[in-house]
Amino acid sequence: MQLPSVAATTVGSFPRPTWLADTDRARADFRLVGEALREAQDDATVVTLREQEDAGLDLLTDGEQRRTGFINHILSAWDGFDLVDMKPKAIRRRVGVFIQVPRVVGKVSRRSSAVVEELRFAKAHTSMPVKMDVPGPMTVVDTTFDDAYGNDEEALAMDVAAALNAEILELQEAGCDAVQIDEPAMTRHHEKVAEYGARALDRCLEGVTIPTFVHLCYGYPGVTARQHMYEYPELLEMLMETSIGGFSVEFARSGYDPSVLAAVKGRMVMYGCVDPSDAPETRSVVAARARAALQYVDPDRLLLAPDCGLMTISRDLARAKSQLLADVAQDLRQSL
Repeated sequence: MQLPSVAATTVGSFPRPTWLADTDRARADFRLVGEALREAQDDATVVTLREQEDAGLDLLTDGEQRRTGFINHILSAWDGFDLVDMKPKAIRRRVGVFIQVPRVVGKVSRRSSAVVEELRFAKAHTSMPVKMDVPGPMTVVDTTFDDAYGNDEEALAMDVAAALNAEILELQEAGCDAVQIDEPAMTRHHEKVAEYGARALDRCLEGVTIPTFVHLCYGYPGVTARQHMYEYPELLEMLMETSIGGFSVEFARSGYDPSVLAAVKGRMVMYGCVDPSDAPETRSVVAARARAALQYVDPDRLLLAPDCGLMTISRDLARAKSQLLADVAQDLRQSL
């Protein structure tokens, strides 16, 4: 994958057009069914690709236009999960905040590909590099209710990792340019990263030669409190012992000092410098954030991105924030 110095990309999700779905924060409810839905998802994917090209992004995604959410879409292609008879669970260390999550009802294994055909469709409709996203093992464990593994999180995570590895290898074979593994659970559970999460991440990457990123975010913008008390230094130190190719990290909303990125020298960095919420931002503010990162990250390894996906905001605003990323990246390339 050839990218310019200080490239521009996005995390993954884009808003679904209103003619395709209703969106409630991180979930999309499709308006159509059957062939009509498939056709509408095709159309929405093409539109999203064109919008990213028009904005000037260097590494595209399919906008996740076929996904109801970033986890269940993948689990639906696996054995061992019940996505119908779900149970309430508090996730991401949000005490007392319960959501309905899939149940683990048997040994987890990959039954069929989840997003490989979606990659092929995207690659057929753009000449730009395409990145695909999958949820990581710790986040799948955190976002499901275990009724099968006897609360052995490590065993469950390693089976999830094996299924993800098979998916990523097939994505690689199909021409995927980069893979992003979404792990918001890692930001909250450093002790579990040390216990089994880092090894599960490495299991996902066995035989993978294309660029890989682990997305260490704090979730979509929403009504719950932000959790930036769970900071990066200890986490990045542990993950530098893995074979992950790069880190997708959140610096716009967190206000973290980018000096922490000195610890990931030699890896690629998807640097969250745009707030994915409705918060307005100026070109100068985003440029200042990006210039701060360049003190610690080589420009050939830096990709500017939002903190998280853009699916929770309006399409106009998502386009504007994508354009902002591309404009700032171009400004910085010219100043190098």
